[in-house]
Amino acid sequence: MRTVLAYSSARILLLVASLGLLYLAGARGLMLLVLAVVVSALASYVLLSKQRDVMSGLVSRRLTKAGAKAAELRDRLNEGAAAEDADDDAEEPVQR
Repeated sequence: MRTVLAYSSARILLLVASLGLLYLAGARGLMLLVLAVVVSALASYVLLSKQRDVMSGLVSRRLTKAGAKAAELRDRLNEGAAAEDADDDAEEPVQR
């Protein structure tokens, strides 16, 4: 979680820095926002590549664990349903 927070904070910091520098350069209004987003995206692509790789590995491992847990739960539910069906089939029907 700390890795994701650090990466997101660095991205926000780059956006704010881009906004400030472009404002000082004379950009205003919508053009300021568009240029700041583009500049910060390019800067983060270059400057934060190592952090992005670490974060993506972390997220990937977390998703793999979640998928394994979901598969285990699904198997347990299927086993329980099969056992319940077997119990229902083994009971004698009630005659009315």
